[in-house]
Amino acid sequence: MEPQLGPEAAALRPGWLALLLWVSALSCSSSLPASSPSSLVSQVRTSYNFGRTFLGLDKCNACIGTSICKKFFKEEIRSDNWLASHLGLPPDFLLSYPANYSDDSKIWRPVEIFRLVSKYQNEISDRRICASASAPKTCSIERVLRKTERFQKWLQAKRLTPDLVQGLASPLLRCPSQRLLDRVVRRYAEVADAGSIFMDHFTDRDKLRLLYTLAVNSHPILLQIFPGAEGWPLPKYLGSCGRFLVSTSTRLLQEFYGAPPDQAADLAYQLLGVLESLRSNDLNYFFYFTHIDAGMFGVFNNGHLFIRDASAVGVIDKQEGSQEATRAGENKDIFSCLVSSCQVQLPSCESVSEKQSLVLVCQKLLPRLLQGRFPSPVQDDIDSALAQCGDSTRPDPEVLGAASWLKDILRPLRTCDSRFAYRYPDCKYNDKF
Repeated sequence: MEPQLGPEAAALRPGWLALLLWVSALSCSSSLPASSPSSLVSQVRTSYNFGRTFLGLDKCNACIGTSICKKFFKEEIRSDNWLASHLGLPPDFLLSYPANYSDDSKIWRPVEIFRLVSKYQNEISDRRICASASAPKTCSIERVLRKTERFQKWLQAKRLTPDLVQGLASPLLRCPSQRLLDRVVRRYAEVADAGSIFMDHFTDRDKLRLLYTLAVNSHPILLQIFPGAEGWPLPKYLGSCGRFLVSTSTRLLQEFYGAPPDQAADLAYQLLGVLESLRSNDLNYFFYFTHIDAGMFGVFNNGHLFIRDASAVGVIDKQEGSQEATRAGENKDIFSCLVSSCQVQLPSCESVSEKQSLVLVCQKLLPRLLQGRFPSPVQDDIDSALAQCGDSTRPDPEVLGAASWLKDILRPLRTCDSRFAYRYPDCKYNDKF
């Protein structure tokens, strides 16, 4: 017969039963066969495996890198529905995703998660890789790329030289100099020990990741070799995971098309200043855009404008000179065709003029910011300067002169207040602001 319990013991009975069940469960788990814990772990990691595929980690080392993966898996990079299988991952057709980043789970900063190319383009590229080796669609992407003649040369190379990147479609590598390539190796952030121009510290995996990134989209490389901390108008590179990179980010330039006149004047003035710094700087690199749209520029919380997407930025070395790829075939291979047709003919280095980026900006972006915003005769002068600056038939000096005139018009139209934190309160005491 079950003993009778007092009122207090009866009240405690449910809690004791729960404790006994928990202890029993622990003892039972310790006696499970060895295979059970691994199966439990696999269940726990289901959502992360789903995330690995979404991030492209299953395609590494044909990817950008893995330097920030731990942040994803520790949920120190968060976004709505991110890595939560019961809620679903973000739409996979987007090129970028807003998110928040933390180092201590207390202070969160806005960041942007970028694909190098669209998911659809990635699938096409992967199929091209398999087709290049007459392999099925389910072939090992990495194995095929490792067997290529180009990568075999990379494996033997101690230094990244112009001949190793000839034929790649990236504007960054269209006119490479040895000085520029040394900078790429020295500042490549996805290796354990950066700082040397020699690739002795690169593993085979590191070389494939760098080559793949340069072949698909050089945007993350530009963020690493010309960091914003040194004054370049680029966001901070925070790291990569699979086929995604993470950088600081805020609002897109097109969100300011309806901004007040003083803010529009400020952004237009900054945009012209960015192009001026890219054209003339202490390192003697000439940066140019192959094409331009508003999505390539963004604005930080402090009002500072920057290049959000540098994938269309080319670099010519004015100090050392550039070694253009040979025109006959241009050493094209599968790496040349990952994001474009192998038949595409790229313009020569000599065809890039100083006015190129200015013409594109004055045609496509500045009119959306400046037209119809100011009273006459100021608006008339702005429209005249824009027309001259955006006229591709004019010689370089005339276009550069029109851009300088436009900057002079815009300078007094900017106000000095806390909305423009990047130059406030300095603008009160320094005429250059």
